[in-house]
Amino acid sequence: MKATKVLETCLYVNDLDAAETFYREVIGLDFYAKQEGRHVFFRCGTSMFLLFDPKGTSDPTLPFGGHGSRGAGHAAFEIEEKEIQGWRDHLARHGVPITSETEWPSGGHSLYFHDPAGNVLEVATRSTWVWPDQIV
Repeated sequence: MKATKVLETCLYVNDLDAAETFYREVIGLDFYAKQEGRHVFFRCGTSMFLLFDPKGTSDPTLPFGGHGSRGAGHAAFEIEEKEIQGWRDHLARHGVPITSETEWPSGGHSLYFHDPAGNVLEVATRSTWVWPDQIV
């Protein structure tokens, strides 16, 4: 048995409205669903990106077993090489400071910043990772 891709990933936020606005307007994700006090779901390519408020989702008696975490998480979004400067400009226009920038030995490039809940976000080029089809 082998998983073939990430179907969904989740971060935890303490203000769903601020997070929804940030992920729609700054990250550009497509809204999918929302339940007040509980979650906001987005489409990201062929995967789902979930934001949970741990106050409304951490109860282990819930049908899905409860979701809950405290502290900052991390997610990285893939961008094209030609979009690096565009992302720098886009984040600046939205008042989002870049906290770190990395050029990887593989040739990839990453920009790091925070969402309103303090999660560490990254936009990175695919070449940040060496993929099996690139190994010779």
